[in-house]
Amino acid sequence: MKWRRILAAATILALVGLVVGVAVVLEAKLQRPYQGYDLSAPVVIESGMTARAVARRLAAAGVVEQGGLFTAWLWWTGQTGSIHAGEYRFSQPKSMAEVAEIITTGRVVMHSVTVPEGSTRWQVARAIAAAGFGSYEEALSATADIGLIRDLDPQATSLEGYLYPDTYMAAASEGAVDLVAAMVKRFRNLWTADITAAAREIGLSLHEVVILASLIEAETPSAQERPLVSAVFHNRLGRGMLLQTDPTVLYAMRLAGRDERTIRRSDLQRDSPYNTYRYAGLPPGPIGNPRATSIDAALHPAHVNWLYFVSRNDGTHAFSRTLGEHNRMVNQYQRQP
Repeated sequence: MKWRRILAAATILALVGLVVGVAVVLEAKLQRPYQGYDLSAPVVIESGMTARAVARRLAAAGVVEQGGLFTAWLWWTGQTGSIHAGEYRFSQPKSMAEVAEIITTGRVVMHSVTVPEGSTRWQVARAIAAAGFGSYEEALSATADIGLIRDLDPQATSLEGYLYPDTYMAAASEGAVDLVAAMVKRFRNLWTADITAAAREIGLSLHEVVILASLIEAETPSAQERPLVSAVFHNRLGRGMLLQTDPTVLYAMRLAGRDERTIRRSDLQRDSPYNTYRYAGLPPGPIGNPRATSIDAALHPAHVNWLYFVSRNDGTHAFSRTLGEHNRMVNQYQRQP
């Protein structure tokens, strides 16, 4: 009987040794960074893929050495149901444990979309499409979803003015609708109770403030000049004068299907409510998407009595109080031989 006990003990020791040996080998494989072929190529995990299918795709891409072992690791650690869909990029060799941590915490590749200040919704749609978040048509349609802003601006006919200019980061799985929603959310976060109170104090609605801010944004890139341009517009509105601002004519042209920057004499006579050379007051909607400083300028114009301004062709403007002064400035800066 003694030899049986010895044999049993030896068998147990052998099994323990085997288990320990296998564990050591597995631990080494799990912790050892592996590099197959091109690690710079993205790996896309679709929604609904099983852990086994994910493991096969990672192995085929050279991210993990053995798909079966990776599947077993996910099962053993209880992570098979925690895999996030999305686009992943493994630019450096990773161990199986590191790969598992990346795909179960959703560290997907993020792509950027930049919306420059003053962009129109057509330009926003082009930027979204160029970044790969759907087609131009899908993006443009998303910028027409006034449901995202109706509670703040019942007069809005599109999201023009509310697509806040900034750089946005999004996963490849997101679409044009998600990007547009993020832009509107940035605007909504900007529009605080203090801003609402400031608008009410000068007798303007949110709709009117955003329109005015879009005009200011279109007229000058200079932060120092925005309150001055704002003052000119406020002063002209107060006197019932035509605003006569070229960016509104360009917007009317765009609405008519002409996407260009050259204004012809006939364009100044275009019968459009956006043509401020023909129609007094503010245009019916924003002509672009202004930044916070332009909104602030619309709410806080400078205390000056200027009624005119003209470009100096260097990014700044010359301001005047009378038409005579303005004509002299036009001759000086715009009609030089």
